[in-house]
Amino acid sequence: MLKFFILLAVAVCVANAASTYTTKYDNIDLDEILSNQRLYKKYYDCLANKGKCTPDGKELKEALPDALKTNCAKCSKKQQEGTDKVLRYVLKNKPNDYKVLESIYDPTGIYRKKYDEEASKRGIKLPGGH
Repeated sequence: MLKFFILLAVAVCVANAASTYTTKYDNIDLDEILSNQRLYKKYYDCLANKGKCTPDGKELKEALPDALKTNCAKCSKKQQEGTDKVLRYVLKNKPNDYKVLESIYDPTGIYRKKYDEEASKRGIKLPGGH
């Protein structure tokens, strides 16, 4: 699940034919999204199948399965740093959102098992994890 939240932040992960995700969203202000409930909710609702997706939200949602499957191998360093920021925010401030998204994108818990140790090494405690 660690790599999941970089996608939520929209700063990332629009898969293309190349070996990396596009970096066109790397300069999005994550702090602005996380501190603005209206902006945050738009992306959350898109990912949670509760609302319309913006074009970038739609691309993000489509790239999510690949990012989870590959441990965000196509992510840039900036995207990986964004992962930590967003994950920490959501776990601390929106734990129910985390649970909803995890139930959608990791219903069997395979990614939680895969990423729990890595998250723990970064000082991130996933609910019910390490």
